[in-house]
Amino acid sequence: MPVTMSRAFLDNFLGNSPKWFKIAIISFLVINPIVFYFNPFVAGWLLVVEFIFTLAMALKCYPLQPGGLLAIEAVAIGMTSPSQVLHEIEANLEVVLLLVFMVAGIYFMKQLLLFVFTKMITKVRSKVAVSLLFCMASAFLSAFLDALTVIAVIITVAVGFYSIYHKVASGKTFGESHDHTSDGQNQLCEEELESFRGFLRNLLMHAGVGTALGGVCTMVGEPQNLIIAAQANWQFAEFAIRMSPVTVPVFFAGITTCFLVEKFKVFGYGQQLPEAVHKILSDYDAHEDANRTKHDKVKLLIQAIIGVWLIAGLALHLASVGLIGLSVIILATAFNGITNEHALGKAFEEALPFTALLAVFFAIVAVIIDQQLFAPVIQWALSYEGNTQLVIFYIANGLLSMVSDNVFVGTVYINEVKSALLNGQITRDQFDLLAVAINTGTNLPSVATPNGQAAFLFLLTSAIAPLIRLSYGRMVWMALPYTIVLSIVGVLAIQLGALEQMTQYFYDSQMLIHHSAQAAVDGVVSSH
Repeated sequence: MPVTMSRAFLDNFLGNSPKWFKIAIISFLVINPIVFYFNPFVAGWLLVVEFIFTLAMALKCYPLQPGGLLAIEAVAIGMTSPSQVLHEIEANLEVVLLLVFMVAGIYFMKQLLLFVFTKMITKVRSKVAVSLLFCMASAFLSAFLDALTVIAVIITVAVGFYSIYHKVASGKTFGESHDHTSDGQNQLCEEELESFRGFLRNLLMHAGVGTALGGVCTMVGEPQNLIIAAQANWQFAEFAIRMSPVTVPVFFAGITTCFLVEKFKVFGYGQQLPEAVHKILSDYDAHEDANRTKHDKVKLLIQAIIGVWLIAGLALHLASVGLIGLSVIILATAFNGITNEHALGKAFEEALPFTALLAVFFAIVAVIIDQQLFAPVIQWALSYEGNTQLVIFYIANGLLSMVSDNVFVGTVYINEVKSALLNGQITRDQFDLLAVAINTGTNLPSVATPNGQAAFLFLLTSAIAPLIRLSYGRMVWMALPYTIVLSIVGVLAIQLGALEQMTQYFYDSQMLIHHSAQAAVDGVVSSH
């Protein structure tokens, strides 16, 4: 049968997405203007639900296209204005620069990170120890780098390990080129291969959770952290200290969970690295060490020095996060001889799709602000007092982050709470406490599903996921013990009042500094 124009249009629309998904998006685009004409408030909430739906269906279609269409229509029919969208983007420029420059900067440090993770697997034989190392290393790196970048590096490591094993088991040497998706896999020992897949699944999940454990701790760990820090006017050190009453016990709880699931081999963990595979990887590592040139060693040294600068620059807030990322790009490429424009362009491929999606987030946020969609919810939550109020914000952010994206959720809630502060509904101390509850709420329970965290979604949609049989359901199941433990420990830390103690500590410290400075000034004046 000849293809009609309408059929060709539907085939082209959103590409290979399921037909029902395409029809759903078209239906949204048709219904929204009608609902908006009769009731703007209901239409605004309908738009938010539809956008969350596109995030939840990220495996069917990347949210940029369907979410972007909804955002464009929202501006076109008057739910918000282009100037309001631009204002939201300008207010969060640091986050945009973080994603553009920091992720690209770490791309040029992958050699060092690959070297470190390879040594972990080949030199440490205990599976429990390797799991703990991967989890803690990911947490440490995610505290100073973007979690998406960290998981991208570890995925690269896993793909490399899989390719090396596949190549050798298929009768090829290290020097030969090989496509790890070829039919040579049939020659491999199925039992050995399945054990190796399970081993890689375990490490990738531990690393993914590690990015959440570290990412919640600092203002650069996750994009919404930077948004929250900007609204609260916190610098790097203050952010980390204010979060510590929750993040410190959660970190140790997460590491303990990692140990227990590996020790007792539950929830799909405890898979051992087959001895034959370990020998292959060790031989490969020895081969790389033997063939590493002076130029390669200098590159690793340069990257290590740049890593020190990166951590120091962020910790001391020597420049904005995006500018530090730009400096990493310049230093890493200049001293390692990467001067070709096309070679530079590859570094930006990972970050730019998510950066574009973030701009769409801000368009939806602009609708929420203009239509005052969250005002009733925020007013209800603010009607409570003390720890109960903080727990409600934590749970509300956590549940929504499980099915949506934590950047979107965190942005919406911190903007609404900031408005309440500016309107005199809450005090500055209340705002600081709520900011901590929002940040931890969006970062910790969101490990439950790949929808919640960009790093988890990136892992699920990566090339390694089908190779190691990592499906959506399996990822949710393997994340379950972490979800339960991190969520409960987080809410207990808030409920027990540690945040109020930290706020009082800051208040006392600031007063002490103020009085000391005033005394010093008075002393200088009196001496004259």
